[in-house]
Amino acid sequence: MIRTVLSAFLAAASAAALAQVPVGNSAPQPVPYVDPIPQPRDVPYPGVIQLQVDATDVTRGIWRVRETIPVPQAGRMTLLYPKFLPGNHAPRGEIEKLASLVVRGNGQVIPWTRDPVDVYAFHLDVPQGVQQLDVSFDFLSATKPDQGRVVATPAMLSLQPERVSLYPAGYFVRQIPVRMTVRYPEGWTAVSAVPAQRAGATYTYNQVNYETLVDSPIVAGRHYKEWALSPRVDLNVWADTAAELEAKPDQIEAHRRLVDQSLKAFGARHYDRYEFLLTISDQLGGIGLEHHRSSENGVNPGYFTDWENSVARRNLLPHEFAHSWDGKFRRGADQWAPDYRTPTRNSLLWVYEGQTQFWGYVLQARSGIVSKQDTLDAYALIAANLQNAVGREWRPLLDTTNDPIISARRPKGWSSWQRSEDYYNEGLLIWMEVDAILRRESRGRRSIDDFAKALFGIRDGDWGVVTYTFEDVAETLNRIQPYDWAGFLRTRITETGKPAPVNGFEMNGYRLVYTAEPTGYFSKAERARNVADLSYSIGLVLNREGEVTASIWNSPAYRAGLDVGTVVSAVNGQTYSADRLKAAVVAAKGTRDPIRLLVRSQDGVREVAVDYHDGPRYPRLQKVGTGEAGLDRLLSAR
Repeated sequence: MIRTVLSAFLAAASAAALAQVPVGNSAPQPVPYVDPIPQPRDVPYPGVIQLQVDATDVTRGIWRVRETIPVPQAGRMTLLYPKFLPGNHAPRGEIEKLASLVVRGNGQVIPWTRDPVDVYAFHLDVPQGVQQLDVSFDFLSATKPDQGRVVATPAMLSLQPERVSLYPAGYFVRQIPVRMTVRYPEGWTAVSAVPAQRAGATYTYNQVNYETLVDSPIVAGRHYKEWALSPRVDLNVWADTAAELEAKPDQIEAHRRLVDQSLKAFGARHYDRYEFLLTISDQLGGIGLEHHRSSENGVNPGYFTDWENSVARRNLLPHEFAHSWDGKFRRGADQWAPDYRTPTRNSLLWVYEGQTQFWGYVLQARSGIVSKQDTLDAYALIAANLQNAVGREWRPLLDTTNDPIISARRPKGWSSWQRSEDYYNEGLLIWMEVDAILRRESRGRRSIDDFAKALFGIRDGDWGVVTYTFEDVAETLNRIQPYDWAGFLRTRITETGKPAPVNGFEMNGYRLVYTAEPTGYFSKAERARNVADLSYSIGLVLNREGEVTASIWNSPAYRAGLDVGTVVSAVNGQTYSADRLKAAVVAAKGTRDPIRLLVRSQDGVREVAVDYHDGPRYPRLQKVGTGEAGLDRLLSAR
C-alpha cells in the first residue's frame, strides 16, 4: 500500500516537471561579461618601473626577466603583456612564450589570475602595505622558425622590450616611466635608440616612458661595425662572421645619400638620433620593422660582399627609414592607440604602408643604393604581379588592410585569388598615379614631392605622433593642386572588377610590357628567392626541389590542376630542373603540343598537360616616347 502511494506520488511529480520543460531542445542563455580591465587614462603613473633582463643565454634563447612595478594603491590591479604592436598592425604579442610568471609583494607570493577573455591580462589583489610588485618570468624565444622568429644565435640577438615586460593597465603607455638594464654575453656590442651607460656586459638604459622603450628595440652581437651616415644617423651592422662586415666606401656613401635624399624629400626630420639596426645572417630570423628613431632590418649574407646580386634586399633600409616620417610621425587616426591592449584599425594602411612602399623605391634610386634601371625593373615586377592578381575581381584594396589580422602572414594556397597585404604594392601604384596626375594637372609645376613636404615635413624635430584622416589626405592634395582627390582615392581603394591601376607608369612615361627575356633584376630576385618564377607564362612558381610555391588562379597551370605543395618530378619525360621547365615553355611556343609534367601530390603520382603556347613572358617597363618623362624626374636625385 505504501509502495503504491509513493509510486503514484513520484509519477505525478515527474509529470508536473515535464510539463514545465518547453518543447524542443535545451536553450541556454549567455553568461554576462563585464570587462574588468581599467581603460587607459592620460595621467602620470606614480613611480618608475625597474626592468632587468638577463639576455646571456643565447644558446637556448631564454631571457630571464626581473621587474619592479610600483603600486599605486592596495586592491585590484591588472598587469598587461603587450598585444597590439605598432608596425605589426595586429595582435601579435607573443604571450605564448611567457613562462614562469611569479609576482611577490613584501617577499610574499601574490596569486594572479589570467583574464579569461583577454589572455594578455593578469589580475592581482595587492595586499595592504605592499608598495611595489616584484615580478619575475622567462621569455622562451623561438628555437625553430615554425615557433616564430628566431631572435638569438651564438653570434647575435634581437631584443624587443615588449617581449620582456609587463605594464600596469589603466594608463597611456607614454605616461609610464621605465628604466631598463640588460646583461648581454661578454664581449658583445649592443645598440638601441635609447642611450645607455655600459659597465662590462651590462647596459643601463636612460629612463624613458614605456611607449619610447617599446619603440626602441636592441640588437647585440659579437661581430659589429658602425658607420656614421650623418651627425644624427648611424648605420649599425652585425653579422654571423666578421667577413660579412667588409663594406666598400661607395656602398656606405650610397647609404649616406639615402639620409640626405630623405631629408630633401620630406623637408624635416622627426628624430633626435636615428639608428639603423642591420643584421646580416642566415641564422637570426629576418625582419623589417619600423620604429621612430630606429629600424630593425634583417637580411641574408651577401648584403655588402655580394652587392651586385643582393639588389633585391636593398629596398629594406629605404623603406624602413621612410617610416620615420610616414607611419611613425604621421599616422592614421584610427591606428594610433593609447596602450598595447586597445585594438588598432588599419583602414589607412594604403597611406601608412603604401606610400612608404612608394618612397622606399624612389629613395633607393635617388640615393643610388639601387640603380635607376633596377628600380624600373622592380616596378615592372610589382605591376605585373598585381596585373595577374585576379582577386581584384571580388576583393577591394581597402579590405586587404584587414589582412594583418585575418591571416597574420600565414601561407595561403591561392594568394592571387584571395589577395594578401596588397595595400603595400597596390598602394604604391595609387601613389604613382597621384604623382602623374599632379604633374599633368599642374603642367609640371607640382609633384608628389610637394605632397610629402606638406604632409610629413611639418614640425621639424618633433618625434611625437600627428594623426591624419582620409579627409586630411585629400585636403592636403587639394591645397597642392585642385582635383577631385577624395573621389579618385575612394574609387581606387574600393573598386572591384577593374584592372590593376598601373596607368600611373604610362602617364609618367613608361609602359608595362612582357618580353621573352627576363630583366637583370628579375633574374637576381629569382636567384635570391631560390625559385623558378614562371608566373607570367604558365602561372607557376617552384622552389629548388620542384615544389609549387604559387599557382596563379586561372592560369594554364591552375587549369591543369596544379596547386601549392604539388611537386613536379619530370618535364616532358626528363627529370625536373628549372632550366628544363623553362626550356619546355620555349619549345611549346607556337605548337599544339602541351607541356607534360609528372607530378606528385598527396602520396599520388599523375601526369598533367599544361596547355600553353605563348612562350616566356617577363615584365619590364618600356619608355614611351623620347626625352625626360615624369618617372625619370621622380627617380632623379635632388
